[in-house]
Amino acid sequence: MLNFKDYPQEKYDIAVVGAGPAGATFAREVAGNGYSVLLIDGQDLIGNKPCGGLLAPDAQKLMAHRDFVLPKDILVDPQIFSVKTIDLGSGLICNYQRYYLNMDRRAFDKFLLTLIPNEVTRINAKLVKAERSGNGFKLSVSDSNKARHEIECRFLVGADGASSIIRRSFFDRKIYKYIAIQQWFKSEDIVSPYYSCIFDKKTSSGCSWTIHKDGYVIFGGSFELHNCRKAFEEQKIRFEKFMGISLGEPLKTEACLVCCPKHLSDFVTGADNVFLIGEAAGFISASSLEGFSSAFTSGTMLAKAFLKGNENNIAKTYRKLTRSLRFKLMRKVFKHDVIFNPFLRKLIMKSKITAIKED
Repeated sequence: MLNFKDYPQEKYDIAVVGAGPAGATFAREVAGNGYSVLLIDGQDLIGNKPCGGLLAPDAQKLMAHRDFVLPKDILVDPQIFSVKTIDLGSGLICNYQRYYLNMDRRAFDKFLLTLIPNEVTRINAKLVKAERSGNGFKLSVSDSNKARHEIECRFLVGADGASSIIRRSFFDRKIYKYIAIQQWFKSEDIVSPYYSCIFDKKTSSGCSWTIHKDGYVIFGGSFELHNCRKAFEEQKIRFEKFMGISLGEPLKTEACLVCCPKHLSDFVTGADNVFLIGEAAGFISASSLEGFSSAFTSGTMLAKAFLKGNENNIAKTYRKLTRSLRFKLMRKVFKHDVIFNPFLRKLIMKSKITAIKED
């Protein structure tokens, strides 16, 4: 990855803002096809995104189609085969069979970056401003020393997540957002649950989670923007009391915005040579906040749209290719409306439908 003094050029065909799963996938798959590609990676400057770091079956399937294999140092203990659903309001607990890969999220992101061909230029910087300039775009980026550099490009791809500068700068399409907050604790005296999904209507309209990782346990959740930290701390206390455990003192706290689509119009694919992929486009599950599979899919679909050969139809082609993804995510919105309804959730949990039966 290059620093500012090593910039080989200032003009590119495509600039990709964000080097998470969506940006890395697009950069990898569009590379080597006649486009000069710049990938702006600001993760080291912005900080790690709060994430459970679980690779769901849909994302595993997409990786299998690409014949990817994960290095063992990305995986963490324990591997998880079920999720314990806990409703603090009703007092109900159900265990459901699920198949996840438990991994180190930062190590996973770095692994995806190693798959990008060398012809893609990757710089360690964060975007400050993006604007149209002539027939293209002018970007202002800064490094850890706040030094500025100007970059020009013909096509601009926003893969910069829920707080996307690209989406805010070029599209007047707001989307509902939560604050995701999570804390890390030593797990020496905390055995179960290894992975849980927590509902608590008193403190959040979203869901929360606990996940064990290599001797640590994460407690986190999604909360309304107003008084989010207060709601988080209150829910943590309620969870500890309900489970009869003490998480202890947190070792670190992480927080970021996370999207929660509610309408088909929340999914914005792009126009006029500006494109959005991953969570920046609104591509995330409203019911589980799982985003890996949508990041992979949208990154691949945009690359295919570029490689169709007609630059005037990229936006139209990309929107057409993502039609099934958009409707799949709308089904997640409907699922969200069911499972986040306290009355319906209580009926489902009491019925024990699809739950693991206790011996």
